[in-house]
Amino acid sequence: MHEGVVPGSGLAGGFDLQSTIESGQTYLWDRADEGMFEDEVPHGGDAWYHTVLPATHTRTGAPEVIRARWTGTDLEWRSSTPDAPEHLTHLLRLDDDLDAIVDASPDLRLLRRAYDRYRGMRLVRDPPFGSLVSFICSAQMRVERIHGMVQRLARAYGAPVEFDGGTYHAFPTPAQLAEATETDLRDLSLGYRAPYVERTAEMVASGEADPAEAAGMAYEDAREYLTRFVGVGEKVADCVLLFSLGFLEAVPLDTWIRTAIAEYYPDCDRGNYRETSRAIRERFGGEYAGYAQTYVFFYLRTGGE
Repeated sequence: MHEGVVPGSGLAGGFDLQSTIESGQTYLWDRADEGMFEDEVPHGGDAWYHTVLPATHTRTGAPEVIRARWTGTDLEWRSSTPDAPEHLTHLLRLDDDLDAIVDASPDLRLLRRAYDRYRGMRLVRDPPFGSLVSFICSAQMRVERIHGMVQRLARAYGAPVEFDGGTYHAFPTPAQLAEATETDLRDLSLGYRAPYVERTAEMVASGEADPAEAAGMAYEDAREYLTRFVGVGEKVADCVLLFSLGFLEAVPLDTWIRTAIAEYYPDCDRGNYRETSRAIRERFGGEYAGYAQTYVFFYLRTGGE
C-alpha cells in the first residue's frame, strides 16, 4: 500500500472534498461509511472516499484503487499506486486556481452566495466512459439512485481489485458492459435506461464511437458528437463535457438551472436548448461558466435560496 498527503497549502482557492464528490458531478466515487448523499448540506466533511481508476488510465495497465479524505488542512490518500497524487490532481482538478476562477466570474448575487457557501468545491474529471454511462442513468433520477445504479454496474460487471483488506470494483469497461443484456440491466434497476446503456456500451466496445474523441473538438461540435450515443441528449452531453472532458464553459440545463433562469435570468430563456444554453453561458462568464453552473446547481439543490 502507498500513502501520503497532498498539502492543502498548495491548493489555490482551498478545497472541499465532500462537496466536490457529493454535488452530483460524479457517481464513480463512494464513501467508506456508505453515507454518500445522506448529508442534507454536504460541506467540509472528513469521510474517506474511494474510486477505482480503469486500466486504460494507469501506468500499470491494471485498475488502481485510490482512497482519499480531507483532514481539514491536507488531502490524505492511500492507494494501490504511488501515482495517486497525480491521479487525484487530474480527477479532482487540484491544479485549478479557484481564486482566479471566482475573480473572473461575473458579479451576480446568486453566484456570489453559491461561491461563499461552497468555496473549495472543484469540478471533477471522470473517465469518459464511466461518466457517459452515469449521466445516461441520471435521467429523472435522484442522485442517491443514480449512484446506486452505477455502483451496482461496477459490482456486477467491473473487475474486482483487492486492496488493504477489502474488495473494490472498477467501473466496467465497454467490452465488459456490452456483454450485459437489456434484461440483465433491468435486473439492476436501470429501468428504461437499460437499452440505452446496452447500446452505448456496444457502440464504444465495437469502435463505432468513443466519448473521449469529443475532447479534441470545438465545444458545440463536441456536444453534437456525444448525442450520437443512445439515450444522450444535449443536457447529458453537456454533463459529460463538463465533468469528464474539461469543457469548463459547458452549462447543462437541468431542472435547477432552468429554475435559476426562470427566477433570476428570464431574458436568457430563448425557447430552445442550444440558444438558452448559449445565453446563460454568457451570463455566467463564458470561459468558466461550468464552474458557475455547478455552484448554482448545488446551492439551489441544497436549499440555498
